[in-house]
Amino acid sequence: MLELSDVTVAYGSIAALHGISLRVPEGKIVTLIGANGAGKSTTLRTISGLVKTRGGSIRYDGADITNRAPHAIVGRGLCHVPEGRMVFANLTVQENLRMGAYLQRDKAWISSQTEYVFNMFPRLREREKQAAGTLSGGEQQMLAIGRALLGRPKFLMLDEPSLGIAPLLVKAIFEKIVEINRDQGLTILLVEQNANLALDVSSYGYVLETGKVLLEGPSAELKANPEVQAAYLGA
Repeated sequence: MLELSDVTVAYGSIAALHGISLRVPEGKIVTLIGANGAGKSTTLRTISGLVKTRGGSIRYDGADITNRAPHAIVGRGLCHVPEGRMVFANLTVQENLRMGAYLQRDKAWISSQTEYVFNMFPRLREREKQAAGTLSGGEQQMLAIGRALLGRPKFLMLDEPSLGIAPLLVKAIFEKIVEINRDQGLTILLVEQNANLALDVSSYGYVLETGKVLLEGPSAELKANPEVQAAYLGA
């Protein structure tokens, strides 16, 4: 469903991605793991059109989306939950969800999908009228995921969903990620610092190091790889 071919990115004179190539099959969860500064978030931001490529191509759902405008990419059903959650702090939970549905015109679908989000994350229903900036980190992450689901995605990108969240909530959020993949048939590309969790929920993984793909393979094989264990799994 998504294919990057030899994608290069630079911030000014500093190269960030050196010919990244990866594939995400439809209906699967694929993960990117790697140290800070490896290029994981840059990869997602490039796919979303927030960062322009210097070379290579990005194909999504049969179309070339290389360097397309971000709103056009979202309009094709590719939604991005950014690192740090980026909720609209001064807007309520309900208003944040409505912002996610900005491009949608089917009011019945918006209503049913909002109900789906509230059923998935009951805490959001309890805080529906509350300003997003007053929520805990875990609740803001739930809201960021819920907001993306209101964009009617076919493909969801999640950037560090466990960052800054209590361990108990991390487990709950990852269970919900698997549930979303199963219930809504969403294809998911996951960037995650907790490599153990990421490899547990995904079917395939890529290891990034200094802007290059160092290793790739089925998640179970990566988890069993001594090199990956030593570098990322605390073995």
